[in-house]
Amino acid sequence: MKLVFMGTPEFAVVTLQALVAAGHDILCVYSQPPRPAGRGQNLRPSPVHDYAISKGMEVRTPRHVRSADEQNSFAVFKADAAVVVAYGLILPLPILNAPRLGCFNVHASLLPRWRGAAPIQRAVMAGDMESGVSIMRMEEGLDTGPVCKMARIAITPATTAGLLHDELAKLGAALMAKTLEKFPVPCTKQSSEGVTYARKIEKTETHIDFSKSARDVHNHIHGLSPFPGAWFSFKDSRVKVLACEIIEQAGAAGSVLDEHLTVACGSNAVRLVKLQREGKGVMDTATFLRGFPVPKGTRLT
Repeated sequence: MKLVFMGTPEFAVVTLQALVAAGHDILCVYSQPPRPAGRGQNLRPSPVHDYAISKGMEVRTPRHVRSADEQNSFAVFKADAAVVVAYGLILPLPILNAPRLGCFNVHASLLPRWRGAAPIQRAVMAGDMESGVSIMRMEEGLDTGPVCKMARIAITPATTAGLLHDELAKLGAALMAKTLEKFPVPCTKQSSEGVTYARKIEKTETHIDFSKSARDVHNHIHGLSPFPGAWFSFKDSRVKVLACEIIEQAGAAGSVLDEHLTVACGSNAVRLVKLQREGKGVMDTATFLRGFPVPKGTRLT
């Protein structure tokens, strides 16, 4: 098929790779404009932009696609379909209607649950038992279009947002490639029940509140791992926690209960198993404590 691809982060690269492997003709790749990054704040192209250039594809990086000029430029491709994966821009109706078969989106949730910006993190933070991907034929509403295909994956106690991200990227890529094998694709209107919205992760919600239950603390930590990372402060240093385990142990909320960084919560406790100090690499508990002791009885606030 003749396709236009629209995507920005690493999550989207996996689908673009799958479409290339399947033999589709990628007419053009749209991605977010390069952003300042690193210490020098030099402009850095997105992962999708980087990959597309490495394969000799045409890349466009408009700041928006609302103007008539951008919409006309898009329509000139006369694409069979557009594939959209975490592009980051709202597509107006002229863009959605331009491809012959429409625009199809890989969304990292089981729609209508977790429409919006951060479905992977919110699913883990909410303690969902499963997640998945939905292939949706796009319309003007926020992730409201009919669902053509869906695939599910379990969320286990060891699942972090990072691990789930990688699994869903592969699952979504394979499902999109399968969707494009044969048209027309039957798509089903989303239910009006069970709708939830995955709002963007804010910095203000990354601090760990040990007064909550161990289950809530665990889900909060894993849902924000590896980025932006849930954290606590100790000795004027911010410490990110990237993985933990629930332990049936009691104590005053925030108190360190042993030499293995088991921290009491509002109910039960969590053992912190993967940590990172500011300016340091990720460490297991034993390595972390050798360089930064947190004695039993310490109160983390």
